[in-house]
Amino acid sequence: MITKKQYVEYLVSTPKNCTCTYLAEHLEDVSHDVVNDFLHDKRFLPRDVWKLVKDRIEDSKEACLIVDDSVQDKRYSRFMELVRAQYSGNEHRVVKGIGVVNLVHSGGQDEDFYPIDYRVYAPDVDGKTKNHHFQEMFLHALDQKHIRACTILFDSWYASADNLKLIHRRQRIFFTTLKSNRLVSLSKEEGYVHLDAVEWTPTRLTAGVLVKLKEVPFMVRLFKLVAPDGDIDWVITNDLDETLTAQVTKDTSDVRWQVEELHRGLKQLTGTEKCQCRVARAQRNHLACCYHAWVSLKVKAKALGQTMYALRESLFSHYLRAELQHPHIVAC
Repeated sequence: MITKKQYVEYLVSTPKNCTCTYLAEHLEDVSHDVVNDFLHDKRFLPRDVWKLVKDRIEDSKEACLIVDDSVQDKRYSRFMELVRAQYSGNEHRVVKGIGVVNLVHSGGQDEDFYPIDYRVYAPDVDGKTKNHHFQEMFLHALDQKHIRACTILFDSWYASADNLKLIHRRQRIFFTTLKSNRLVSLSKEEGYVHLDAVEWTPTRLTAGVLVKLKEVPFMVRLFKLVAPDGDIDWVITNDLDETLTAQVTKDTSDVRWQVEELHRGLKQLTGTEKCQCRVARAQRNHLACCYHAWVSLKVKAKALGQTMYALRESLFSHYLRAELQHPHIVAC
């Protein structure tokens, strides 16, 4: 038999791939069928990741929650459950893959962050949209995990009126981007206009402007954040504190990129995309083990004062030194 611990350590250690066959070839007295049965028969769940990190997060009212989704690329798969065509923000196009919605807890800029929940996007199975998963994880974080973080960050995909109203009703502060075609109103007299039709004075560029969104029964503050290359981010928040500035808004919104670090690390360091099992349960179990592997790398890297990438690279440097001193394959 094989244990979850062994499988997680395999994900952390393998330099090549994450297949059942490759593990069986390197673990004594374990066959491909044993590994395959492990992935098919176990039932690991998203709540397992909370058990790993609940004593490691630094939760406070100053902490943040971050929501975003990622697509595990399966473009070459055939007859694999959970795989569907969906838009990938990383690829900026529609790809075949398994969608995952992540909820990350962050201590703030340059602070520790950990995943505390995730959901596999499978509307054909459970009928739930990504926004359904967003709301479920948000409420579960507050009501079951008793998370104190007051700020939640997300992008325009999750900036629906229902999500904004839910967060506001639960007395949390949101910062989210808007798509440029979103309509806002500065006053009843002016009515609703597109974001790029709003006039921006120097004062508004610094302090933002109060606007109304359709179907949202409270005012929000809108900021126009212009990057050095000219790219524009339209950011809204229900934080109406008059001391809030564009710079503070940018600094807060930038914390959202920590979830991109999670997505990249899961793919590059734990092999979320590499499992070739066709059955949904096996894919779900593999993903759960990948989250376990990511947390294990994070904890060890923090203890050693290294990055997760440097830590994993060090696993192979011992082999390379030994091979260079006593090569098994000698040049002709």
